[in-house]
Amino acid sequence: MKFRRLLLVLLLVGGFWFVTTHLPEGLGRFGLRNAGGSGSPLSLTEAQAAPAFDAEEQNNIAVYKKALPSVVNITSTAMTFNFFYGQVPQQGQGSGFILDKAGHVLTNFHVIADANRIEVMTSDKHHYKATIVGSDKVHDLALLQISAPNLQPVTLSDSSELVVGQKVYAIGNPFGLSGTMTRGIISSIRSIRGPEGAPIEDAIQTDAAINPGNSGGPLLNSRGEVIGINTLIASNGVEQSSGIGFAIPINTAKAVLGDLTKYGRVRRPSLGIVSLAISPDLADQMGLPAESGVLVQKVIPGGAGDRAGLHGGEQQAYLGNMQITLGGDLIVAIDGHQITDTADIATIMEKHQPGETINVTIYRGRKKLVLKLTLGENREVNT
Repeated sequence: MKFRRLLLVLLLVGGFWFVTTHLPEGLGRFGLRNAGGSGSPLSLTEAQAAPAFDAEEQNNIAVYKKALPSVVNITSTAMTFNFFYGQVPQQGQGSGFILDKAGHVLTNFHVIADANRIEVMTSDKHHYKATIVGSDKVHDLALLQISAPNLQPVTLSDSSELVVGQKVYAIGNPFGLSGTMTRGIISSIRSIRGPEGAPIEDAIQTDAAINPGNSGGPLLNSRGEVIGINTLIASNGVEQSSGIGFAIPINTAKAVLGDLTKYGRVRRPSLGIVSLAISPDLADQMGLPAESGVLVQKVIPGGAGDRAGLHGGEQQAYLGNMQITLGGDLIVAIDGHQITDTADIATIMEKHQPGETINVTIYRGRKKLVLKLTLGENREVNT
């Protein structure tokens, strides 16, 4: 009897094992199949063809395909000191873009500042050592060069006729994510201060997402042409996009590329003077004949101002804790453009080269004069 019971149990267990492992469809007939679901077959609806892109998507794709082969990632390595005063390498990342088949690459100065080694990775993932051809700290620009085959240069546009509201694209290496494209519009055209504090005239403000690593990369129009160099974000202390980014207009870069290639630096014009901006309050206190202007405190011997006959001051005085010199010429206009402070002079100098002649309108005492001045080269004097 016991043997029969054991044999019956073995047959039941063996049968259950066989049904559950070898006959799933048969198991369903006993109501055990898909106990947690409906038991009905799954039916999917699939597209019969690749999706058609609308006009906006097609333009996005076209811009990306055109510009991506010209955009590079830049890794700069600088030596710093650790807690124990030992030298350790520190890496920074940015972006750039290829200007010509000779391998010239444009980027931001702050991307490669203090670098001991610079490496460029092209869009095909090849790595090349880069050399610095020239740099412009004032405009936050740097020109590099690599030796690489089959380079595809960008197309440079004209940034003088940009309009608020026009569509723009940024391609670069944000947070090390190479080949990233973002899109937005031109939010404004305004003058700002660059990383070194120097003014950037007609900077392009955009809401296209720009993040750390985008610096030096191109800002493009809807035809995939470069209109600017992405350089700054307004982050309020948070190192990520806040929808307010800035790009250096490409025309600013065009104006200095010749000097960078030829001299390795930018030759900037100078009046050859040390100057002081005069506000209406100061003008009233000093008894000056104009409400504002730039006071010539000192004329650099042998400089442009000295050759033109500008006069510096001789009377020492204090403006707060700062010592100044009074009695010099008061510059009120250059080539007919009113001068109210040194920023006005800097703006005018951006449009000139050393060796060009300008007309400087001054007050010498109460007498108004116009002097012809041939611009010298800036040697780190005040103006």
